[in-house]
Amino acid sequence: MQRKERIYDDHPKEECGVFGVINVDNASEVMYYGLHALQHRGQEGAGIISLDHDQFYKVKGQGLVNEIFKESDLQMLKGSKAIGHVRYSTSGGSLLENVQPLFFRHSSGDFALCHNGNLVNSQQLRMALEREGSIFQSTSDSEIFAHLIKKDHQKNRLEAIKEALNKIEGAFAFLALTKDNLYIMRDKNSLRPLSLGKLNGGYVVSSETCALDIVGATFIRDILPGEVLIVHEDNSMTQDFYATKTYHNMCAMEYIYFSRPDSVIEGVNVHTSRKEAGKILAQEAPVQADIVVGVPDSSISAANGFSEESGIPYEMGLIKNKYVGRTFIQPSQAMREKGVRMKLSPLKSIVENKRVVLIDDSIVRGTTSKKIIKLLREAGALEIHMRIASPPITHPCFYGVDTSTYEELIAASHSLEELKTYIGADSLAFLSIEGLYKATQKKKLCLSCFTGKYPTYLYKDIKDANKDHKF
Repeated sequence: MQRKERIYDDHPKEECGVFGVINVDNASEVMYYGLHALQHRGQEGAGIISLDHDQFYKVKGQGLVNEIFKESDLQMLKGSKAIGHVRYSTSGGSLLENVQPLFFRHSSGDFALCHNGNLVNSQQLRMALEREGSIFQSTSDSEIFAHLIKKDHQKNRLEAIKEALNKIEGAFAFLALTKDNLYIMRDKNSLRPLSLGKLNGGYVVSSETCALDIVGATFIRDILPGEVLIVHEDNSMTQDFYATKTYHNMCAMEYIYFSRPDSVIEGVNVHTSRKEAGKILAQEAPVQADIVVGVPDSSISAANGFSEESGIPYEMGLIKNKYVGRTFIQPSQAMREKGVRMKLSPLKSIVENKRVVLIDDSIVRGTTSKKIIKLLREAGALEIHMRIASPPITHPCFYGVDTSTYEELIAASHSLEELKTYIGADSLAFLSIEGLYKATQKKKLCLSCFTGKYPTYLYKDIKDANKDHKF
């Protein structure tokens, strides 16, 4: 029996993107293009739930947005209200029942729910809810939140939501769709981005502003930390907050890797931030070289910045095969080892007999960096100086980013010199924490994967949590 596996990729993985539409004709069509713009945030599954009067409609599946939703599906997804989701799953979590949005029936009114992020106390909440009689159909954190909402029968919907939000801890951007309202919720640490826009007399909400641009919406503002915003059927809004103390701790990896370059996160353009990181990296770790090469696609902005600051010309020394799918048949170890070769090819005419500065956004396990450096040497590069446009990742993330365990994070167990030797570079340097702050123009960020200082209580010893694969 043939086996499908993901092409090996050493970059951290984001766990999802959300998009919502209310009071816009043909909401499902807007939703389709919005989810397509967020495809980089999750490629393993997608779903849309729309609402027409009192009737909910649902289509979801595994794969890419354009593989799942056909024209007939969009026609079936009637109504002027909808929420949607693109999913990246960690190990064991890519089952169809975990593809969101999820739909729930309740005596106070049915609702659909989706989210981006991760709850650090999900295990404890799930066990407590099961003891009280809750039956779960999936392993999704969204279902835990839904059961918490359903549990408060005596409270109105807003109060039940606020009560539930105060019981969960972690990083999240939730969307909930009811008969009359779209509920928009962001965690009190603002770890995940969420933005509101206006379109054709109605409203849209998205994990990234790039999706607002794609559908032709006008950006209004970012959802605030701890905010619960209700957009009503008559286009009026109700604003509330579930937490009295809120913080601006945006995940630094949103700027470094996850978000599209054309997105603006809390007032800062992602491309500009990455380019500035490259400039600062050139100041912090200068090197004598002939060309600068960026690992496509997320490192191109930083490579351009490094080139501009250093005066070393930027060259397209690596070509990415955009037509390699997310998965492919790998019946043998020999074929598995060709994963990087299938995704990236060096331009021999560019790198041969050249001293190369190789720019990448991050190093997680180090295996991909090692293979890319080997490819460049085989293509004739004389020297390869690796420069990373972020600090070393030394701690696992518990907030919805698949940055593995301590054992797999190579920078957690290797010195800079050991890491340089492992990947086969002539020199290696990382962007400093101070440089990252400067590049993002932020005074506060979530840097837990770099520093081990987490913005929330983890509910367990970190080593125990690590054994449980981030709860």
